[in-house]
Amino acid sequence: KFGSEEQKQKFLPKLGSGEMLGCFGLTEPDHGSNPNGMTTNFKDDGDYVILNGAKMWISNSPEADVAVVWAKNEEGIVHGLIVERGMEGFTTPTTHNKWSLRASITGELVFDNVRVPKSNILPGVKGLKGPLTCLNSARYGISWGALGAAMDCYESAKRYAAQRHQFGKPIGGFQLQQKKLAEMLTEITKAQLLTWRLGTLMNEGKATPSQISMAKRNNVEIAMNIAREARQMHGGMGITGEYPIMRHMMNLESVVTYEGTHDIHLLILGMEITGENAFT
Repeated sequence: KFGSEEQKQKFLPKLGSGEMLGCFGLTEPDHGSNPNGMTTNFKDDGDYVILNGAKMWISNSPEADVAVVWAKNEEGIVHGLIVERGMEGFTTPTTHNKWSLRASITGELVFDNVRVPKSNILPGVKGLKGPLTCLNSARYGISWGALGAAMDCYESAKRYAAQRHQFGKPIGGFQLQQKKLAEMLTEITKAQLLTWRLGTLMNEGKATPSQISMAKRNNVEIAMNIAREARQMHGGMGITGEYPIMRHMMNLESVVTYEGTHDIHLLILGMEITGENAFT
């Protein structure tokens, strides 16, 4: 969307085929919820710019061939740059000992006087509109992903309640277990309707950032609650790898933070409702 035709021709075919792996660099060690405070910067150097700074919590970074990095120019305006592996001064340390999202690799992007061709600067956008547009798309996808985790936990709990017998009958025959399942299904159904409506608005080009924040926040919250209830319904077996519950629980602890924290999405929605900016 923001790249030149030359950039699209150079990178998109190989990214689409899987020959190349990409990543997205916005979050910094000292700037997460406040991306405008970023300190990663670049300075003019003829046909190149000199990039310095660091990004953190970047999925795919240790293996990525290219990174779309957001940095400020000498006037303090945010631009997107395509940084390619092999550029001198560009390193990607791996983040170790994660308890969550362990199926993906995570790391940093470190820039030490990296010379980036000016032809690698995204021409189609400047300011935070670029990264925030990307985040809105990601947040919409996360809304569905969290919903999928909730549905998997519910289905696992439902099966377990039918199979596990105590006191001479399936535990699904007890009122407390039925209450839990009924409440899970109710929350899932409400979230499905919310996200379906958001998808319709997205297709029509009418969805707002605050509506996307509402869906991301709501769906992650109900998924976390459902995962915890499902874990209890599975008893001790709920902590084992035989069931998906703990995997979802641990992953959701990251999902509630990434692409905008739970509280940040609340404030985005609050600002839309009141017209008052709680961030300043």
